Amino acid sequence: MIMKFSKWEKFDNREYLENIKYPGIYAIAISKDDISGIQFEYIKEIVYFGMTNSRSGLKGRLNAFNNTLRDKSGPGHGGAERFRYDYENGENLARKLYVAVCPFPCTVTSILRKDLETMGEVVRAEYLAFANYAEQYGNLPKYNDKQKSPKRKK
Repeated sequence: MIMKFSKWEKFDNREYLENIKYPGIYAIAISKDDISGIQFEYIKEIVYFGMTNSRSGLKGRLNAFNNTLRDKSGPGHGGAERFRYDYENGENLARKLYVAVCPFPCTVTSILRKDLETMGEVVRAEYLAFANYAEQYGNLPKYNDKQKSPKRKK
């Protein structure tokens, strides 16, 4: 399977990413340097991979991450709760976050074979991203490792 990630984009500019209406996987990195516009690579700064097969696509899932990051109402994000354990101020953290997406165009509500197979590929792609990262760095990204990164207690 070939995964085609977007270039890195500042988290707060995620609306500019293409095809985020579709399901897919995403990578989140924390970087002091501006990496926006740089082609995705498995860099050490990646701290989280996520996926979604929801009707709201990558856009909805990243907005849920934003809700938790900034203590907004609306759908929340369990992975973002792990970030918030380490970063009390989500607004400050957001300035250092970058995101790259790998969308999988399909119709989420369809029962056509091609759409169902594509939804399965999304799940597989997240595990391939874990495997690629772990092969290179010897561990999972920090906030995907549930043993090493607890969730914030509200």
